Amino acid sequence: MKRCLACNDTFDSAISSCPSCDFRPESIDGFEAYASDYAYQGDGFDATYFPALAQQEASHFWFRARNRLILWALEKYATGFESFLEVGCGTGFVLSGVARKYPSARLSGSEIFVAGLGFSAERIPHAKLMQMDARHIPFVNEFDVIGAFDVIEHIEEDEKVLAQFHAALKPGGYLLLTVPQHAWLWGQTDEYACHRRRYSARELHRKASHSGFRILRSTSFVTTLLPAMMVSRFYQRMRPGNAYDATAELRISPWLNRLFTAFLSFELWMIRHGFDFPLGGTRMLVARKFENLQEQR
Repeated sequence: MKRCLACNDTFDSAISSCPSCDFRPESIDGFEAYASDYAYQGDGFDATYFPALAQQEASHFWFRARNRLILWALEKYATGFESFLEVGCGTGFVLSGVARKYPSARLSGSEIFVAGLGFSAERIPHAKLMQMDARHIPFVNEFDVIGAFDVIEHIEEDEKVLAQFHAALKPGGYLLLTVPQHAWLWGQTDEYACHRRRYSARELHRKASHSGFRILRSTSFVTTLLPAMMVSRFYQRMRPGNAYDATAELRISPWLNRLFTAFLSFELWMIRHGFDFPLGGTRMLVARKFENLQEQR
């Protein structure tokens, strides 16, 4: 079901305009826009970063490893899902991986900046793509799975976003999250990326539980590379801010890229076999919306 952002009425998701108040989303660059004021600018992310991401994601060890982890989690915990919404889909790299593995699934993707949606449309032309503010999701009980991968750390009102995820999921639906972890890893990378926070496991678990989710799996990732991350953050603090190159982490030598790929492949093997890493640069959470109030209690 769709939820009208103007009058809060609900109606069939196949209908564009609200039957009660006739509200309909704007069209920006060919995409439905539910938060047009933020379509070209905002403080949660630098939209000029999209072209560099689109060019480097497919070969970069971290993006490839994260995709493999996400696809494994979908297969393990959300078997048989039919509808999937990625909030903050960026250039569509994750969504394209989901599309290849689940060609019959109904895929949707949202991004607050329309600059990213053009890249997504090229990668997944059959997906339903929209410009949207995650704090105001125009759907209720609509999706089997919602994914947000390194997204909610950009948003001050993260608990409001989690509540929106909960409302947009069908009863028993699944939430997949990845977030940056450990406040002591904070550095210029986080500042450039417009992060509001790096999470602890306790904080993420608490906020997800308070939003009506039952946690099925939570583990760190990028654990074997934690020493390298710590060294990188140390040097970031030693250098003046104007010397920081935000795209440097995307440009990595081929041999180092292969080495780091091997490390993260080992981590994924461990996670697949039931091991949860306590520390790591990223945390993955798999949670499920309670079927009813009795289950939540």
